[in-house]
Amino acid sequence: MSTNPERAVSYVLNKYVTEYMDKDVLILSEKTETREAARMLRHYETDDIIVTNSEKTPVGIVTDEDILSKVSDVTVYAEATMLKDVMSTPLITINEKATLQDALHKMRDNHIRKLPVISKKNQVIGMIFQTTIANVIRDATATAPRLLSPPVKAVLGNLGFVLQFAGVLLLLPAIVATVLEDTITATGIYLTTVLLLVTGFFLNSYGEKSSLNLQQASILVFSSLFLLSLFGTVPYLYVFPNEETIVEVFGNAFFSSAAGFTTGGISLFDHPEELTQSFTFYRSYTQLVGGMSFIYLVITAFYPESKLQAMRGFISGRTLHMKELFLTITVIFGVYIVIVAGLLYLFGESNILDNLALAMSTLATGGFTPTSTLVPEMVWQEHVILMGAMILGALPFTFHYAFVRKKFLAPKLGKEVLLYFAILGSATILFMLISGLDPLESAFYSVSASTTAGLQLESLAGLGGAAHTILIILMFIGGCGFSTAGGLKIFRLFHLKDCRAFLSKVKRSELSDQTKKEFTSTLIIIVLFPTISAITGLHLANIEDVPFQDAFFESVGVITTGGLSANVIDFETDPATKIVLGFLMIFGRLEIIAIIYIFVPKLS
Repeated sequence: MSTNPERAVSYVLNKYVTEYMDKDVLILSEKTETREAARMLRHYETDDIIVTNSEKTPVGIVTDEDILSKVSDVTVYAEATMLKDVMSTPLITINEKATLQDALHKMRDNHIRKLPVISKKNQVIGMIFQTTIANVIRDATATAPRLLSPPVKAVLGNLGFVLQFAGVLLLLPAIVATVLEDTITATGIYLTTVLLLVTGFFLNSYGEKSSLNLQQASILVFSSLFLLSLFGTVPYLYVFPNEETIVEVFGNAFFSSAAGFTTGGISLFDHPEELTQSFTFYRSYTQLVGGMSFIYLVITAFYPESKLQAMRGFISGRTLHMKELFLTITVIFGVYIVIVAGLLYLFGESNILDNLALAMSTLATGGFTPTSTLVPEMVWQEHVILMGAMILGALPFTFHYAFVRKKFLAPKLGKEVLLYFAILGSATILFMLISGLDPLESAFYSVSASTTAGLQLESLAGLGGAAHTILIILMFIGGCGFSTAGGLKIFRLFHLKDCRAFLSKVKRSELSDQTKKEFTSTLIIIVLFPTISAITGLHLANIEDVPFQDAFFESVGVITTGGLSANVIDFETDPATKIVLGFLMIFGRLEIIAIIYIFVPKLS
């Protein structure tokens, strides 16, 4: 028993209803026939229906008892009865920011035992039950207190799930290495898998899966990428030369692993074909795992709760919970990979494993290639296929999710996607005119930069300053939000429309707190990206004895996880520098602002 039950009850009653609500809510139109409604109740195994009007506004509630009692009335013609005829109205709801204490008071005052939870946009995102609150109170008084605070447990629980899922996914390259009889690579990957699974299990045992605020979510995303990069160094330790010092080996391994899991894509290997095929497959696979993990993390951590509740799993038909969300992302990218690899095979690339590796790296906007000659020697049709794959990776998850909804193949091009294509098209034309490269090559580099995929046909060290500038700007902007692309993201550009109002004292007071925070965050990112790149570039120019232009270009490729390279960083680079660059790739993957949220939570 808890040593202070009153304090324990007070603590849980001050939690938001969203933490304990049932997210699987059946929502139907008021014009739905009761016969169809009864069928839906049985299908989704629920007892309640939230009824909405023609404007999608919730107006009433219907239970299974309502349908049975009212339709059985001899005065009612069952075949013509609609939900609006049997629903209870007005609908009593509770705001998503209300506490369990608020919910209990509202239930008591209205003599009800359940409350639909409403978002800021007046959409139903869940249902809180009196029995659920009672169980929470009982558990709070009956459970012995643990050493860790609830926020810490929430971070650990979510982190444990991500590591376990990544560990399961990494079994595939381990099996591939085993089948190809590459025991050295297989051993390293199996060790990484065990580390991820054991650590994930350990964290789950001390954590709990619950909602996070922005600061906690930022800690979760950083911890996930850091641990994935750290554990991912193990296979590299097995393949790097033994004559190097421990610090040199670890520096090379950590940099390479971070370039994989952050989808940074800058490679220390000038000739990856000298590696075993199973290892090049593993390198590309880490970018896929890192890209999918990042999408999952930012959706669960930063995606609006109301929009996430509107998504349904294409397998169960229920709201996308943790496992089904990750599974949905995995299936979508799996289908894309098979299509891209198959198209490459049709155009003459006969090595299926290399095709799969390149497809994974391209769709994850990573940039690793199985061989140094594979992409440069491709025919123009294959370059077009790769450009299409890179663009797919830079589009938001909601675009891909449209393919697995009931309305199959009905994605919508939102403002963010349209602006992305507008920027990409304009930059491609400008780059073609300035660089002197042929149209297809110009388009390839522009797409590679804007998607932060980092695929390139040759070193970009000799490119002119103006052409370099265009690619740098594209890498800074990056792709769309909730995608595998890096950069500051297209959606943040919309925040700049409030620039004039923000600078005016009178108009600034009229802006909402959320708008001010979004503008401030975007401004911080815009300032920090080039500033950190310039400082890093100065350091690289000094230690590598290369022109600042090339060093700055390389630094931008690191911090934006853009991957385009001027071949400045290599095996001879100072190991301490490579470790720092590995962290910069992680910071850049978090758009830097998430690191600031950790230490300055007021900005969140």
